[in-house]
This record gives sequence, C-alpha cells and structure tokens, in this order.
Amino acid sequence: MEKITVLCERMGVREEECLPYGFDKAKIDLKVLKRLKNEPNGKLILVTAINPTPAGEGKTTVSIGLAQGLKYIGKHPMLALREPSLGPVFGLKGGATGGGLSSITPSDDINLHFTGDLHAITSANNLLSALIDNHIYQGNELDIQTVTWKRCMDMNDRALRTIVTPTREDGFIITAASEIMAILALASDLDDLKNRINKILIGYNKDEKPIFVSDLGGADAMTLLLKNAMNPNMVQTLDGVPTLVHAGPFANIAHGCNSIVATKLAMKLGDYTITEAGFGADLGMEKFLDLKMPHLDKQVDTVVLVA
Repeated sequence: MEKITVLCERMGVREEECLPYGFDKAKIDLKVLKRLKNEPNGKLILVTAINPTPAGEGKTTVSIGLAQGLKYIGKHPMLALREPSLGPVFGLKGGATGGGLSSITPSDDINLHFTGDLHAITSANNLLSALIDNHIYQGNELDIQTVTWKRCMDMNDRALRTIVTPTREDGFIITAASEIMAILALASDLDDLKNRINKILIGYNKDEKPIFVSDLGGADAMTLLLKNAMNPNMVQTLDGVPTLVHAGPFANIAHGCNSIVATKLAMKLGDYTITEAGFGADLGMEKFLDLKMPHLDKQVDTVVLVA
C-alpha cells in the first residue's frame, strides 16, 4: 500500500493540495478542481442494483472489484464512494468499505470516525437547533410557533427520536438523514454551501409563514464548521486504486449519492470513475440521474446493475 502522499502525487494532486490525515488518508483541497477545470472528464460508470434487501446487494463491493479489474488490465480508474454512517455500521448492514480483497483501506477508520466529516455535519446541524431554541428563549422576535428542524446524532438511538425540551417537543434523526448532509453532497464550493444553508426551512410563525435560516442568521457559523468537511477524502483499495470517499446521504431520505465535488474530482484525475447510488435502480439511480447528474456536466457512460 502506498503512502497517501505518494498516491496523491501519482494521481496529479500537488503537495499543497493534499492534506494528510496520517499516512493512509488525506483530504484534497477543492482548489485542485479549479486548477483542473479545463481538463477532459474521464468515463463515468454508475453501479446500482435491482432491488434492495436488508443485507444489501453488494454495490460497494462490486464497484471496488470493477475498479480493481480495470487497474489490472492497465487502465487508470478512480472510485467515488459514500461515507459510512455509524448507524448501519453498528446495525444489521455493517460497514461500507467492501468485502474480502475488494475492500478500501483503512477500513476501521473509514467505518468509524474517519476524518471527522460526520462530526462536523452533526455539529452544524445541532448549532442550528441551539440557535432556534435560543432565539425563542430570548424573546422570539421571528414569532416561531412551529419548528420543523430536528437535532441529529450519528447513531441509532430510538429513545431520542422524540424528546421534550423545556420549551417544546423535539427529536433526533441520524446524521446521514440530516438536510446538512444532503446539502454538503450537492454543494459545489463553500459559497454554494452557505447559500443552500440559508435556504433551509426551520419552521413557521403563527400566520404559517415559513421561516428560513436566512431569517434567523447562523449560516456563516454553520459553514465555518463545515469548512474542512467540504474537502473530499482520499484513500485507496487494498491494491492501490485511488478512492474518494465523501458524504453519505441516505437514499430513502435524500438522494443517496456521494458528493458532487468528489465525483467531479474523480473524473478529472482518472480515466474511469466508478460510483454508486443507494438502494435499488428505482430509487438511488433515479435520484442520481435526476438530481446529481445535472450538476456534473457529464452523462453516465455505463450502468452496472447488481442482481
């Protein structure tokens, strides 16, 4: 296994664009996308499945194996995969780093805390919850009567799905189901991220007029918490295929795809980009084609269907 700095250099990422987290993983500064914006895109391969089952269809393992096969015959593939959530990791489905020799590494780190992206998303989400409650406590100038925004944590905990605070009823969702996760995956840069955060609906006043983050304030602070999380994470397969693992919105809640910036970067760095969409073709692939692909400026070249 190559040191991550050596891998990044081999893929055309400059030293100042590679931000190592130890010797086996790194964040890639989004400045590299601006530098490579005029470079041609590689082929885009989407892996999906016929029908989801509780154990999963093996889309990630097939994606990794396909990339390894392309490398074996002399091609230059890149993988663009979703980040795991601790909910499924400690639940029925388990981790999200492949299986057997078709795995990405460091598997334990990726499946657990990785580079802290989900922590940053959780913090930004709950900062907004704190701002809402503090606004109500301090006099409620916006006359917030109904709050639609939920707190979150990256764990399955049924006891926290519905809670009662001193001021209102509330509840927790899992971090991968947070709107912040979906926004991060769709944002093209920090400015776009901030604009999308400002458009988040947080609730309604007594006249049922919608209230947004832009009315409350806080988008700057939330964006600051997500500054490093916007940078894609570089790891590799067991045999050295470069892999970008970034963002992981659930397909049944959001659009079920890794980040736009990671997929764009993969297409600039590799001849073939293999990515996946959550659940089956009737859900994740539909959302990939309808919601994500228009932002890529690139059509899918091939679809691989896992049966």
